[in-house]
Amino acid sequence: MDRHIAAQLATADAVRSWDDRRTAGEVTSVTYANGLLGVARDEEAARLAIVKYRPRDDRESRLKLTYMAAYLIATRGTLDANEMNLVLE
Repeated sequence: MDRHIAAQLATADAVRSWDDRRTAGEVTSVTYANGLLGVARDEEAARLAIVKYRPRDDRESRLKLTYMAAYLIATRGTLDANEMNLVLE
């Protein structure tokens, strides 16, 4: 979860930085998109690591479900069917 939170913060920082650079004309739209794609992939990998994580006990199960619920509420996102099955296993 710490890795995912760090990846989310890095994504937000990168978006702000790349937006500033694009606005200032320092980078092209293609460079901007590629830069954001890299941090988005890091965030996705960290999120998938949480989805695939197998809790060792009830406490970890509750923590995982709480974290995923908070993440989905905050991002207004969804899980695909495979991710949902992994979370609930």
